[in-house]
This record gives sequence, C-alpha cells and structure tokens, in this order.
Amino acid sequence: MQVFDVIIIGAGAAGLFCAGVAGQRGLRVLLVDHSAKVAEKVRISGGGRANFTNRDIDTRAPQQHYLGSSQNFCRSALSRYTPADFIALMQRHHIPFHEKHKGQLFCDHSAGDLIDMLLRECDAGGVQRWQPCGVKAVRRTDGSEGGYEVDTEHKGTVKARSLVVATGGYSIPKIGATGFGFELARQFGINVVDTRPGLVPLTFDGDAWKPYADLAGIAMPVRISTGSKKKRTGFDEDLLFTHRGLSGPGILQISSYWQAGASIDIDLLPQVELAAELSSAKTHSRKQLGNVLGQWLPSRLADAWVQQDDQWLRPVMECSDKALNRLAEHVKHWQLTPNGSEGYAKAEVTVGGVDTAALSAQTMEVKAQAGLYFIGEVVDVTGWLGGYNFQWAWSSAHACAMALPQ
Repeated sequence: MQVFDVIIIGAGAAGLFCAGVAGQRGLRVLLVDHSAKVAEKVRISGGGRANFTNRDIDTRAPQQHYLGSSQNFCRSALSRYTPADFIALMQRHHIPFHEKHKGQLFCDHSAGDLIDMLLRECDAGGVQRWQPCGVKAVRRTDGSEGGYEVDTEHKGTVKARSLVVATGGYSIPKIGATGFGFELARQFGINVVDTRPGLVPLTFDGDAWKPYADLAGIAMPVRISTGSKKKRTGFDEDLLFTHRGLSGPGILQISSYWQAGASIDIDLLPQVELAAELSSAKTHSRKQLGNVLGQWLPSRLADAWVQQDDQWLRPVMECSDKALNRLAEHVKHWQLTPNGSEGYAKAEVTVGGVDTAALSAQTMEVKAQAGLYFIGEVVDVTGWLGGYNFQWAWSSAHACAMALPQ
C-alpha cells in the first residue's frame, strides 16, 4: 500500500492549489480526481478566460461578499491569503490579465493559462496526480496516529495521515460535478447545510412570462432586490431577458439570495425619476406613451410594457396622472415571483454545503475529526459573481495547505 502525507480528492481550483502549496512545503501529496479532464470547470469559467479573483475584496471585511450559515467563517482564510497574493503568483508565472468590470480580473488569453500555472505549481511540489481515477471508499484507520485509507478504482488502496476533500458541489453535472463531497461529510457525521443552485438564471411560469418571451436578448442595467427588512439584499447590475425568464449578472447575483416562493423587485430605470419625467412629458409631448417610455427603455420592452394596460396605449398628453403614476410604479418596482431556476445544469455554484460550524476557520480541519479537511465549493461558503468564488478556493486551499502536518 502506498503511503502519503496527504491525499486530496478533487482536482479543481481548490484541490490543485492546495496540492501545489502542500507539495512545496515538502509534503508527499496525492491528488485524485474521477474526471478525465483536469479542472474543466475552471476552463469554462468566465467565458473561457477565468475570472480568477476580484481586486475589490476588502481584506478587512471580506465576508461582506459571501453568504453561508456563518457569514464570518470565511473571514480568516480570505484575510490571510488575499487577491493580491494570488495576483502576485500570476505575475511570477508571467500570465497576462486584465480588469473587466468592478474589480473582476480575467486572463488575457484563456483559462488554460491559469490551469497550466496550477499544474506547474503541483509539479514544483512533486505532487502525484491520478486522473481519471475514481474513489470507491474512504475510511478512518485505527492506531494512535490515525489517518485515512482511500480505495481507488485503478490504483488500489492508499493511505495518508491527512485527507482533504475538494470535490466541489452539484454544479455543473455535465462536466462531472457530483455530490460526493457531501456524501463523504455525512459518512463522518458532519452536517451538510441544504444545497441549492446559486448564480443561476431564474425562470417563470409560461403563461405569466408570455408577454415577455419575445424580448429574449434584451439586456439593460437595473437595480434588483429580494428579501425583507434586515435580510433584504440588492444589486446594481445588468439584466438579460431569455425565452424562459431572466438572466444576466443582476439575476445571477440575486439568485443566490432568492428563496423559493419569494418575489424579486426590479427597478428597470434606477437612474431615472420616471414619475417626474412622465409628468413633464405630458405638458409638451404629443408622442404615444410607449414612444416616450422608449427614451429610457429598449423600444421592444417599452412597447411590451404599454400593451399591458389600455390606458397606456395613447398619447402621453391624453393619459391621466393616475395612469402615468401607475406606469412609473410598475417600471420602478416590477414585482415578479420566479417558479424556479435553470438548476444545477446552468448554476455557477452550489449554495449550502458542509456546515462551517464543524470546521476550523483557521485550518479548514473538521474539529471533531483530526486530519480531515474540506475546502472550496463543497463548504457552505458562496461568493458573489465576479471572481469571489475563485478567491475562496485559493484562500481556503492555502489555509488548509499551510496547516497540514508534516
């Protein structure tokens, strides 16, 4: 039986990075993954260019960009291994990158550059990588030193003092995502917070969506929010109409906070005082109300909007103040209740996961199970759209790798 210092299950962003750091600390590392393709989720991320971190993360309070049962859990790892640290690594490997929007950093060429860097880091640490190689079973070993045995599909049984689970979540199944990490956590008596798709397009009932189905392709900046009182969350981002519902950065962001059965509130014109503008137009314009509205909204959307009320299908000068105010309210507070989402097939992340109450925020080790660690997406930590989830992968992996015993 081959013996290692640490076995890491999952060769995605977190697993690869953890393996490289641990290996370069002098540990004997085995990295195992069931997929034939290395880091495929990294490869397709960011439109193929990998939004690998976000420069705007506040290292003094990074938790403000993340959600989970314990929002503060991620603070320790994120403040100790920061975007600046990962940027420095990219620069050492001479990988060109650029800022696209709101601190979001992307590879200039392709996500392949990032994957190649992670593999070079693993090579520098002498990491053994078995791929494709599935895991059939995992068990805690007896003895004073403890440890773990892993039965692999093609290489037999291997043993290590430490076991790191970096298997990700349920998104995206067509590239090999599974719930293996959650099953493993439950095997060892660790609670798993209920999971659901996150950063995902939202869908609506066919009949309710019928007036908007032909608007697919329209994109525009909006303000979108959900929740009530102290739990209300909002974003100023772009919205995209689809045949089945809504997508775009704004919807992806709010989807992680949206709860089934709840409504979302969309301000289609956050920079426009629409009631005042329509009242002013009424005093001097002879245009149809739809054409007036088209000054601020895409024309197809403006046309679809006024079709919803006969009192809006007339020149603005002939509209009552009540009708104009009703239109303004409808545009500024478009209330919708999704019937669901596009699911894990199109979700960028899995919300929920291994309960952080069971883990050390400093090391990612299970408090009641020495030598067992969980990192990355499998943990109940979910970041905003825009590089935040990759940074959690790097930070949690680094915290774990630096804590592994030699």
